[in-house]
Amino acid sequence: MAKPVRTQAIREQPSAGHRTGKPIWYAPTAVLGDAIAAAVPVYLGFAMGHGTNATAYVMVATAAWLLVRGARGRYAERHLGERVGIGPTLQDWLVLIGLLAVVRAATGEESPFLIAMAALLPCAPTSAVGHTLLHRHLLARRRDGRAVRRTLVIGQANAVDGLVSHLARRTDHEFIVVGVCPIGDDNPQTLAPIAARLGTQAPPCPSADSAPVLEAVRQLAVDVVLVVPGPSLTGMRLRRLSWALHGDECPLMVVPGLTEVARRRVVVSSVAGLTMLNVAPPLRHGLAMLVKAVTDRLGAALLIALLSPVLAAVALAVRLDSPGPVVHRQIRIGRGGQPFTMAKFRTMVVDAERLRHRMARTNEHDGRMFKIRRDPRVTRVGRLLRRYSLDELPQLFNVLQGRMSLVGPRPPLPDEVVGYNEMERRRLAVKPGLTGLWQVSGRSDLSWDETIALDLRYVDNWSPSGDLEVLVRTVRAVVAGTGAY
Repeated sequence: MAKPVRTQAIREQPSAGHRTGKPIWYAPTAVLGDAIAAAVPVYLGFAMGHGTNATAYVMVATAAWLLVRGARGRYAERHLGERVGIGPTLQDWLVLIGLLAVVRAATGEESPFLIAMAALLPCAPTSAVGHTLLHRHLLARRRDGRAVRRTLVIGQANAVDGLVSHLARRTDHEFIVVGVCPIGDDNPQTLAPIAARLGTQAPPCPSADSAPVLEAVRQLAVDVVLVVPGPSLTGMRLRRLSWALHGDECPLMVVPGLTEVARRRVVVSSVAGLTMLNVAPPLRHGLAMLVKAVTDRLGAALLIALLSPVLAAVALAVRLDSPGPVVHRQIRIGRGGQPFTMAKFRTMVVDAERLRHRMARTNEHDGRMFKIRRDPRVTRVGRLLRRYSLDELPQLFNVLQGRMSLVGPRPPLPDEVVGYNEMERRRLAVKPGLTGLWQVSGRSDLSWDETIALDLRYVDNWSPSGDLEVLVRTVRAVVAGTGAY
């Protein structure tokens, strides 16, 4: 019961007739932002570096960038303001470079190549920033119950409860349940009203199914119907229901039950008249993994060189603050369950491990991790290091050795792993990371279930663009210091 209550508390139910779509100014704002992202750097680059024809170059580059973005559906309403990551924008930028290279070859243009590349570089990140601002605005509207779609959920009672509860955990999506239509005599536990009810057997007359559903759709001003298939909702029965809904111009979406699967891994195909979902396996081998391994080691080496003054300063502060070694070494579990020695700057007193067993009852975390917001074992310098994650910097040497990755799940302790179930052990399928979704999503403020969910999302949906996005978000999370203790 608690989860649906949260949905009601966070989102105000949009009234029937209230416009629930995205603001009409999203599309022109996105187009204007992309135009500026292309025009300004190109003009500055050519005006300062080439001196002539800067205006012509601006017009061509801007038109090409808008053409690429529009052709790839970036201005479609379903995409505007939604979180897509930096990957698609980088793909658009590569298409832009290819398109302009063809134009350059076809016209015989002889502008300086390096100036052109430097002028085009800011297009992708600037457009990504503009899209992020729209995304934040959209999230704020959805938390207030706006820019959402009034939704009717159809399925067996337990399936309806599962879907409504899952939607209730987050407010960053477009669905707000205004009614449910259970199949059978069982009543769902959700607070959403029962708008209609279907029998467990398909009726001889299709209208016996469609009539109550269509009546509920009209009375509640439903924007979309979500259907959870089950043994009582066969393919033909679902097909007939879709005919009725589509005849009333109401979209229908089928929820297959898969969770935390990235869109890029799912392909819809039709075979012998059957609609199938092809779910690709997670990336574990191939060129992408080789690029990740090389990037990890080169990135770690570069960061060690750049941050060497910081490493020296932190080491001196730890030495002067309290007696004991500067670096704390601890056994952690890596990929495939293999133990390794992880290095961190010491942030606690020397006998912290012995004191931990005495303080077991004071654990404030709901899972297997041991976390106390005001841990008395933490030193004065240690609190500062933890707040800004400076104690994690020696792990760069673990990354350099190939034991860890720059991005990945949190490296667990051996006694945590002993209690893992089959699902939790899946987080050991990849190398642990210096940072990860856990680091940028609240850290110690997260519950155990939330931590595991984030780690599994990363393990199953890893991609190079996802790693880049996490690294960018890490900078903001470290500066804010939220959830670090």
